[in-house]
Amino acid sequence: MRLFITGGAGFIGSNYVRHVLATTDDEVTVFDALTYAGNLENLADVADDPRYRFVRGDICDRDAVAAAMAGHDAVVHFAAESHVDRSLLDPDVFVRTNCSGTNVLCDTATRIGVERFVHISTDEVYGSIDEGSFSETDPLAPRSPYSAAKAGSDLIALAYHETYELPVLVTRSSNQFGPYQFPEKLIPYFVTSLLDGKKVPLYGDGLNVRDWLFVRDNCAGVDLVLRQGTVGEIYNIGGGNERTNRDITDRLLAMLGKDESSVDYVEDRLGHDRRYSITSDKVGALGWSPATSFDDALDETVSFYRERRDWWEPLTARVKNR
Repeated sequence: MRLFITGGAGFIGSNYVRHVLATTDDEVTVFDALTYAGNLENLADVADDPRYRFVRGDICDRDAVAAAMAGHDAVVHFAAESHVDRSLLDPDVFVRTNCSGTNVLCDTATRIGVERFVHISTDEVYGSIDEGSFSETDPLAPRSPYSAAKAGSDLIALAYHETYELPVLVTRSSNQFGPYQFPEKLIPYFVTSLLDGKKVPLYGDGLNVRDWLFVRDNCAGVDLVLRQGTVGEIYNIGGGNERTNRDITDRLLAMLGKDESSVDYVEDRLGHDRRYSITSDKVGALGWSPATSFDDALDETVSFYRERRDWWEPLTARVKNR
C-alpha cells in the first residue's frame, strides 16, 4: 500500500512513519509544510529508506496536494495546528489549517478515489468531563479555538463520507508524549526547561487531569484503525493514565533532581478544561491496547531529552516566552 501522510515531519506523524516502515512493506510519502513544529530531523533515521519520500507542501494548496497525493492508496491526515496556548493568540491560523486544509484533502482524496482516509483528531473535541469517560457517540463540546477547529475538521471529514462516500475513519487520541515532541507541550517543555535550570509554569492549582498516551502506542492504534477499522466510524484511543498536571510536575522534578523551588505558579489559562477522559473499548475490540507502561514511557521520554540536546536546543528558540 502507498500511504500519503500529512504532517509526517511532526511529532506524532514522524513516529507513525517510523512505525509503518518498521512493521510493514508499505511505501510512505510525507507531505508537510515544515512550519515551526515540522522538522526533517525527526525523520533523519529513515531518510535513506527507499520506501520513504518527502514532499514539502501546504495542505491548503489544492494544486500541491493533488500533485503529491496522486497514485496513493490511503491518506493518514496528521497535519494540524495543535497547541491550545497558540490558538488563544492566533485562532485564524487554526481554522485555516485544521478546517480549510482538511476540506482540501478530503476533496482531493474523493476525486482521486483513495481506498482509506484516516483523519487524526483529539479527545479535546469532547470538552471537559467531571466524572466518567466520553465515548465516540457523545456530543462535541470544544472549549478552545484549537479544539473547536479540530471538531470542525472531524465533521468535515465525516461529511465527506456521508455525502461523497469518501472512506473516512476518525481517531481521537488522548494527550500524547514521547520522543521528538516539540518542546512547547507540557512534558517536553518542563523537561527541557528543568535541564536548562529554569523554572516551569504550572497553571492554576495544577489539578487539571489529562489521560497520557505514549506516542508509539497511539501510532499502533492509528495503524490498526487504518487496516481493520470500519469506514465511517470514530475510534477513541486513550492511554488509561489519568494524571493531574501537579502529579506530572512532581514526577519530572524528582526524575531531574529538582524541588518545589523550580515551580512557578501562574494564572490559569483561559477556558482551561478541567478533565479529559475517553473510553477505548471500540479500538480495543480491534485488538489494541497500550503496550508500554506509563512509567517506562516517561523514563524513555526523559532519557531522550537528556541525551538529545542536539535535537531540541535549536528548537527552543522557537518557543515563545520560554
